[in-house]
Amino acid sequence: MSEERLQKLLARAGAGSRRACERFIEEGRVTVNGRVAHLGDKADPARDAVLFDGDSVRAAASVLIALNKPCGYLSAMADDRGRRCVAELLPMGEHPSLFHVGRLDRDTSGLLLFTTDGALAQSLMHPSKEVLKTYVAQVEGRVRERELDQLRRGITLEDGPCSPAEADVLKPDGDGAEVRIVIHEGRKRQVRRMMEAIGHPIRTLSRVAIGAYELEGIPEGAWRVLEEGEAARLFQPPPWHRG
Repeated sequence: MSEERLQKLLARAGAGSRRACERFIEEGRVTVNGRVAHLGDKADPARDAVLFDGDSVRAAASVLIALNKPCGYLSAMADDRGRRCVAELLPMGEHPSLFHVGRLDRDTSGLLLFTTDGALAQSLMHPSKEVLKTYVAQVEGRVRERELDQLRRGITLEDGPCSPAEADVLKPDGDGAEVRIVIHEGRKRQVRRMMEAIGHPIRTLSRVAIGAYELEGIPEGAWRVLEEGEAARLFQPPPWHRG
């Protein structure tokens, strides 16, 4: 385990919220290797002697959680305007230092990851890893192959060009269609803007997979802890990936 900020280490050990742990440090209640700690200090719990009020701190093992996010929730741990946040759906008492890996718009549902492992989160979000994210959208209008070809070549939006996406019509849906889109970027409302750019506004949108890990068996609003083998699937391509 590498060094991490003391307030995060304390929170993972169950001493309190990260903000409370920052206060404990400022109050001089935390020491590292016999020295009173200061806010901003880091420590490696495998190597350093970290004490809180004289008791040894042992950080809990890192955890990775998959949530089936419902529409209407912000991808945030708190909101100063009182809006519903995903933290309300998670075991924050057991894992107070959970944070979200990436985001979903408030009106987008589906797979959202949370972890206490900063290195894992950084790896999942780093552009060089090109972790694939699969969405299923209900869109307006009949979708033609030539329109999807724009996405496959890499469409340009107001904030710049997008990397080529995978896009397929799964089935007609009344006066619209169900479309699957696979991207590895994470720009704000990207999938919605991509579909609007080709003339097919999205009615509903859900993220159904990250890498080869599919959102199955988790009811809306529920979560589950991922095992090590499942975490590895996040970096693998889904079965429908063309390569």
